[in-house]
This record gives sequence, C-alpha cells and structure tokens, in this order.
Amino acid sequence: MSGFNFSGPRKVPLVKTKYRRIKTEIPVKKSLPLFEGLSRYEARSMHGQMPVVWDHAEDFQVFDIYGNVWIDFTSTIFVTNAGHSNPRIIKRLRKCLDKKLLHTYTFAHDVRLEFLKKLVEVTPAFCEKAFLLSAGTEATECAVKLMRLHGQMLAPQRKGIVSFKGSMHGRTMGAEMLKGSPATNGWIGYADPNIFHLPFPYPWLVSADQQPGYDWAAHFRRDMEVLRKSGVAFGDMCGFMIESYQGWGAIMYPPAYIQELVRFAREHHMLVTFDEIQGGFGRTGKMFVYEHYNVEPDLLCLGKSLTGSLPLSAVIGRAGILDLPDVGSMSSTHSANPLCCAAALANLEEIVSKKLVKGSERKGRMLHQGLLALQKRYPEYISYVLGKGMVAAVLLVDPETGEPGSLMASRICEKAMQKGLLMVHTGRESIKIGPPLTIPDAALNEGLAVLAECFAEVIAEGK
Repeated sequence: MSGFNFSGPRKVPLVKTKYRRIKTEIPVKKSLPLFEGLSRYEARSMHGQMPVVWDHAEDFQVFDIYGNVWIDFTSTIFVTNAGHSNPRIIKRLRKCLDKKLLHTYTFAHDVRLEFLKKLVEVTPAFCEKAFLLSAGTEATECAVKLMRLHGQMLAPQRKGIVSFKGSMHGRTMGAEMLKGSPATNGWIGYADPNIFHLPFPYPWLVSADQQPGYDWAAHFRRDMEVLRKSGVAFGDMCGFMIESYQGWGAIMYPPAYIQELVRFAREHHMLVTFDEIQGGFGRTGKMFVYEHYNVEPDLLCLGKSLTGSLPLSAVIGRAGILDLPDVGSMSSTHSANPLCCAAALANLEEIVSKKLVKGSERKGRMLHQGLLALQKRYPEYISYVLGKGMVAAVLLVDPETGEPGSLMASRICEKAMQKGLLMVHTGRESIKIGPPLTIPDAALNEGLAVLAECFAEVIAEGK
C-alpha cells in the first residue's frame, strides 16, 4: 500500500451504534487491490489519507461497500458544509442533466445569472461582482492579478503583495510563492521579488501572563517596521493577501492585529483580500471568517464549500476592482460551468433556508466545549484547542521531549478510523475537525466521545 502509510488489515472491535458501524477488519482486506492499483497508476502526492474506500456519502456519514459506516468530521476538507449528497443540490444537478447542458465555456446560460445574483445577495454589501473559476488556487492567483492591476493604476511600481509565512493559498506557482516556505518552494527556482511575508502572529508568541491586554496592533506595526528596514517601500505595495485562519491548525489572527493591518492598508491605499476558501459559508459560525475581526476587506477568494460538491471558485468584491481587466482578458475554461453553477445555487439556498450559519455557531460551542474538556483531561498532551464554530484543531505535544506530537496525531486519526470516525489527518501535530454543518447534536457528541476513547487508548498504549 505504497503511499498509504498505515498498517495493513487488522481485526478491530466491532462497532454498531445509531451513527457508526464497523463490521470488518480495518482497512478492509478486499480493498487492498484498489490501493495497490492507485499506488501503481497515480502519483503518490495524491495519497496520504486514511485507507477507506468511499462508496457513497450522505449528510454527515460515509459508507463503504463492505457495510462500514463512519461519522465524517472532515466534510471532505471543508467542502460539504450543507451535508454530503444534499438533496437540494442533487435536484438542481438532475434538472441540469435532463436539460442536456453540461458545458458552455463563457457563453451565457440562465443558471449562471441566477447563481451570481444569489451569490451577491447573500454576501456583504461590498461584494458587488464576481469572477468565477474552477479551483481555489485559481481564485488566489486572480486576486493577486486584480490587486496588482489596481496598484499599477495608482503608480506603475505598485506591485508588492504582503502575505503570511506558512499560510496556504493553493498549489499553483503564485499561490505557493504567497506561502513563503523555502522548504516547499525550492522547486520554483526563484522568488517573486514583489511578494513579501510577515511572520504569522501565533498565540504562543505571547506567554499566558502577557496575553491579557497584549497590544497586537503594536505587534503588527513592529512587523511592518522590520519589513521596511529590510528595504521594502510601503509606496510600492498594492495589497495584503490573508488566509482567514491559518489552515493547518485553524489558527485565527488576534482581531486587533487584523484591524491595525486594515487601517494601515487604507492609509497606504492598499487592497485587502481574505482567502475564505477553507473557512467561508458558515464554517466558523459566521458567513465568512473575516467577520470575526470586525473589518471590511476589498476582495474575497471563495471555493470548496461554495458548491458543497463540484469544483467552482470565485473572487468577489467591489465592482471597480473586478472590472479592471479588459473584456476577454481573463477567463477559465470550466468557470461558470452549468453543473457547478447549479450546485452552487442550490448550496447557497440550502445554507440560507436551513439557517446553517446560526446552527454552526451553536454547534461550534458544543464542539469546542468538548475539545476543551479533553484538553483539561490531557493537558500534558494537548497544547492548544484552536478554531471557531465548526472548525477546530487539536495541537499535540510530546510531553517527554516538548516536540510537536505528529506521530500521536497520526495514531489517533488511525484509531478513530478503526472506530468509525473520520478526521483530517494533517501529517503534522494537529488533528483537524470540521463536520458538515448539518450533523445532529447526538452524532457530534458521539464523535467527540470516540475521540476521547482514542486519546485514552493511544496514551495507554504509549505507556
């Protein structure tokens, strides 16, 4: 099972509850040829998830063909906010399929207009127009272009974009450059001289006794002063690109830090873009993550949960910025695809009609209370519980060495899989949790109970 770095089939305790069912060895022995085939024909960079073969998924549950059922705490990497195989989305897709309209390039079709109107309607007032693309990384690249076009409209040299070290904006070249990680960007061969990076304001930069009243606004100003002293001219900058929370650990920014950033951007005529691809559409208990910071940006990058299913992304914001490129100068082969627009329209209708954002705020309190109780039980192993609403990250530490607890995180994710719970395996010291916003309270609590079992068992085995 090269590329799927987990132990082979093993007998595990059988599970049968209202929401979970494990009735075979895990991973299933009969599934091994499929994994072997993937390892033979597919690049290994696509692998690394838990060895579960999905047959179908409904609402908050994942099913294989062998009779096993998992509670899903991943939402397929924060896509299915409105639940897997949402009936409203399927109904819209069937209507589109029956119409026999699968692709139009950028020729007009009615569902495209209907979706765009709905998107502008449900987003904040500054979101006046949208540019549709296929993948989140395309959206961040598009935002970079728009910010630079806007900057050069003010002055030709204004091309500089500031992002944060370690942030995730996608896999294409520009998006990787925004990440500012030499360890993973060496393949590019050069750095964009007009992309600059600030250190992320991690909570552990400030000791617990300093946290109350700490001046995060002054912290931002110091970061910018360091940038200035390195030779960066503020008058050459055009914008900030901000991952609304740092993805690997669901790490929010201190609100005062972001508020000072936006104040600085306005003072220096720079645009502010929030990358909401992972956290948007109710995931954090608000429609968009940036709302937790009490600021107003200029552009938003959207994706993942925009459709709850099919590949569609967007940049949305002020009309004057979106209309900067000339007619026909920006397009994407599959953007505004009829099926994707139909899915996105239904998804937005579902989020609004079922009040999923408000539900995410309430369920998020349950989720975080459960995780904080777990931290209280195992403070020597859990250094932080981070996130907001229905996204959380549990950060682990090795109590003997003080090093990040990456191995323990992987062992807990594997054990949870064996018990009928799927979580995001990050490959580092974080366990990420993000159930569909539609998950019932009872299933959410059951998943938390399973996680607690896994902690107890992994710790006991380690001892």
